[in-house]
Amino acid sequence: MAGAVTRQHSSVRRFRELARNPAANGLDRELLLDGAHLVAEAHASALTIEVAAFDNDALKAPDVRSLARQLSARGTDVLIVSRNLLEAMSPVKTPSGAIAIARRAMVPLDKVLAGKTALVVLAHDVQDPGNVGALMRAAEAAGATAFVACGATADPLGWKALRGSMGSALRLPIAKAGTDEALDACARAGMQTLALAPRAGAPFFAADFHVSTALVLGSEGTGLPSGIAERADRLISIPMQRPVESLNVAVAAALVLYEAYRQRHVGRVLSDSPTST
Repeated sequence: MAGAVTRQHSSVRRFRELARNPAANGLDRELLLDGAHLVAEAHASALTIEVAAFDNDALKAPDVRSLARQLSARGTDVLIVSRNLLEAMSPVKTPSGAIAIARRAMVPLDKVLAGKTALVVLAHDVQDPGNVGALMRAAEAAGATAFVACGATADPLGWKALRGSMGSALRLPIAKAGTDEALDACARAGMQTLALAPRAGAPFFAADFHVSTALVLGSEGTGLPSGIAERADRLISIPMQRPVESLNVAVAAALVLYEAYRQRHVGRVLSDSPTST
C-alpha cells in the first residue's frame, strides 16, 4: 500500500474531479464508490478497481484493513489519506472512511432485452438517484435480468444511485436508452410490455409473467405520460385502499417484480420454505 499522500497527488485530483463532474456517457464508465461496503461489493464482483483511498480510522477495522490488502494484492493503487483529505475527495459531507474508483461497462440495449425469460425494468424519468438505486436493488433481489434507464432517469452509475443500490448496480446488467427507442427494441425482441400506473390498470397479479417481460415505470411525481403508457401492451396497477393514491416507485416496482418471481418460481419457493411440509 502507498504511504500518506497530499492534495497534489494525481489520484486525489481524479477523485475530486469525478465527484464534481461524473462521466455519464459511454458504455465503459468510471464509478465513484463511497464506503467500504460498496468497495467490498465491487471487489467481490471482480470489477476493476483502479484506485482506493482509506483513512487511518477506517483501517483500524480488521475487515477494512483486509480489504485494503486484498485490493493492493490485486493491483489496485491503495492510498492512505488523512481524514481532512478524504473529506475533500469524497462526494459526501461525512465519508465513511473508504472511497474508490472502479470501472464497469453498460450493456447494449438489444443485449439486455434478449432471452425467452427476460424480466427487464424500464425506468422513464425517475429523477431521484436514491430511487434509481432502490429500483435496481429491488430488481436484482426479485430476479430481474436487467435495468434500462430511459429518458431523464438519473444516472444509474452515478455515486448516489450506486449507494442506493447497495451493490446491485455493480452486478445487474444496465443499459441506457430513449424511452421510444427502448419500447421499439422490446417489440423487436418479442417482449410484452407492462406499464405500471397508479389507477385504471388491471390488477398486477392478473398479468402473466411467465413470458419475456418489460416493466415500464414512470417518474415519481407524474408517472408515465399517456403517450408512453398507450404504447405498452397492457396497463397494470397495484390495488390500493383510498385515500392512498400512489406508492414510492421502488416500492411499487418491488411488489410487481415479486409477483413475477412468485409466478416463475412458486414451486421452488414452496419446496425451499422452512415451513413447507
